[in-house]
Amino acid sequence: MTDRLLERFDPSVVDPADGEWRVRLEVRDAESQDVLAGPDGARVAGERGHADARLNADAPTWNAIERDVRGGMEAFQAGRLKVRRNLHAGVSFLAATSGVTGEARLRFASVTARPGRLSYLQAGTGPPVVAIHGLGATKASMLPTVAALAPDFRMIALDLPGFGESGKPLGAAYDARFFADSVVELLDALGIERAHFVGNSLGGRVALELGLRHADRAERLALLAPSMAWRRSRPWAPLLRLLPPELGALQPTPGAVRGIVDRVIPGAADGWTAAGVDEFMRSYLTPHGRAAFYAAARQIYLEEPHGEHGFWPRLRTLRAPALFVWGRQDRLVPLGFARHVTDALPTAEHLELDCGHVPQLERPRQTHAALRAFLRRSP
Repeated sequence: MTDRLLERFDPSVVDPADGEWRVRLEVRDAESQDVLAGPDGARVAGERGHADARLNADAPTWNAIERDVRGGMEAFQAGRLKVRRNLHAGVSFLAATSGVTGEARLRFASVTARPGRLSYLQAGTGPPVVAIHGLGATKASMLPTVAALAPDFRMIALDLPGFGESGKPLGAAYDARFFADSVVELLDALGIERAHFVGNSLGGRVALELGLRHADRAERLALLAPSMAWRRSRPWAPLLRLLPPELGALQPTPGAVRGIVDRVIPGAADGWTAAGVDEFMRSYLTPHGRAAFYAAARQIYLEEPHGEHGFWPRLRTLRAPALFVWGRQDRLVPLGFARHVTDALPTAEHLELDCGHVPQLERPRQTHAALRAFLRRSP
């Protein structure tokens, strides 16, 4: 099994800035094998050490992956192959061993911008679509969207500054304007003048800011449970304004946080949810990652809803066509926000789904069918 995969390994698919990873290939109820993979190629690892990523499947699935060049990614998307710990490393390995060639293949890269490194993945050809993840997540949470839309679009999913493999500068604003300006820097580096934007949660707020602040770069906006300025009172706002988010970098490594997350988030021990929790913890357990998370969460809470520069008056000036996807069980961005959006943007489209806060993972078929139809329309 391992020999065939390594023969297909394409170093040009992985990001040279990542260095080398140890990827553990686990066969259920059998022995596992470690591989060292990176921009210089891949080889079987001699001694067992800490695995950056673990890929786990049963023997028939691994046999199918060995025979079929597309089998690894298909098994991962179908849930037959599980990737844990570093999802970026694991999926990079699957893409590099897929045997798929050509411009449309899934590949990973990064650019240097003012916030530091911006890590991204891309797949497909056609009109560009930039997918933006939510608070505490990474570009991996947008992989189902990338896979679903890549046959029709050039899909690009990035790690926002402060998350995933991107830089995590201390003292950065980590507000919607900072993130939107960073996305524009990525567009400039890739030579893209205009793009569609798909954003979930915080990523939806960033997509809206791109439409408001960089209207000349935005075609259509698809907003999946986007975070928005609170309309109710914010009793903790005065205290939060006094506490610098950089304090998060000084706290001891919170090893107990994983246990809390596993208890609080339903399904955190399996499937996409487990992989997403792994990605969150990977950043959160670093000082700069914690500071970035606290800063971004703080900005969401503190954003002014009203007034000359408030969110809701600004939203009325949005000109890009917009589709809002809401989850009926979403406790973070309740469905009631749809009414306020309709008041501000009477021409916006809305879709309600029987899901929570992450429609692209919870209701992928319905979500991606709606996105495809919306993004295909003429301006």
